[in-house]
Amino acid sequence: MSGRSVAELSDSPCVREALLYEKLEGGKVRCGTCERLCVIPPGSLGFCRSRLNVDGNLYTLTYGDVSSLSANPIEKKPFFHFWPGSFALTVGSWSCNFTCPWCQNWEISKQPPNPEKCNYLSAEGFLRLVRAERCQGTSISFNEPTLMLEYSLEVFRLARSQGYYNTYVSNGYMTLEALRRLAEAGLNGINIDVKGGEEAVRKHCGADVEKVWRNAEEAKRLGVHVEITTLIIPGVNSDGETLKAIASRILEGLGAETPWHVTQYYPAYKSLEAGLYGARTPVELVEEARRIGLREGLKYVYVGNIPGHPGENTYCPHCSELLIGRWGFTITKYRLEDGGHCPKCGESIPIIGRYGRL
Repeated sequence: MSGRSVAELSDSPCVREALLYEKLEGGKVRCGTCERLCVIPPGSLGFCRSRLNVDGNLYTLTYGDVSSLSANPIEKKPFFHFWPGSFALTVGSWSCNFTCPWCQNWEISKQPPNPEKCNYLSAEGFLRLVRAERCQGTSISFNEPTLMLEYSLEVFRLARSQGYYNTYVSNGYMTLEALRRLAEAGLNGINIDVKGGEEAVRKHCGADVEKVWRNAEEAKRLGVHVEITTLIIPGVNSDGETLKAIASRILEGLGAETPWHVTQYYPAYKSLEAGLYGARTPVELVEEARRIGLREGLKYVYVGNIPGHPGENTYCPHCSELLIGRWGFTITKYRLEDGGHCPKCGESIPIIGRYGRL
């Protein structure tokens, strides 16, 4: 990609000028999309390999370049308190700005975009598919959606104008300006993956977890629905001290009603090369993570990747009544009354959207 000119890239519809960057001396630019804030010399790519400096101007290479597309239950994201039972047409592209050796979607997240072979889908075309698939909203996911910032903004504006919701499933490492633009364009919900404590995130992901927490809190302040996910990896983030710290941070910064998904890990990508746990996380460790979250004062802590586990369900935090039964990504029982109240004690449950009335 080094040395490419604008003229050579102009035939690709997936190449557009980036929205957030600063011009520096010597033709360099500073990308403002994520908190890596890459300083990129002319002819070079940023860390994520999705942004290219051409003659002192920054270009995204992933505008509408689709690697994956499917209509998914919103529970798969996972969102448990946001339009339960609905479907989101979900799109992903290429590459990532983290270095996680356990990546579950490594086939696309570790692959750079190729503008000459891009699989372009316009924002208008994407919304036509949302209607055709009878989805209720959109989701940018699979790989890190922040790298599709420019595309996301256009999709979200169109979707909002047509009555659809918009979601992100993210590592939460976008800049504040990028996050604010997403919220202004119509981002309704974000699930942020908090991968561990400060040392683990820096070591395995090459990132500062404080920026992730900052963005989670800012998203909530901006009126975006927030849910948090932690993939429980033995030896990385499964110790009681780390889990207690994550739960406490959710409680203090986002509130007791914020859902926390503690999910079962399985070896993928380079996890074994990195010396990580070589099998699925024992169910007992995931269950202990849930207990810790509840003991710390969180009202809704969910077990993930273990279909049929009672920890998938939503219970009333006041009287323990079963309110929403789940099996994997399927809702098997829904007992909330109109207005989102427990039918037994009347407790108000913070669910956005009404199941079966989309």
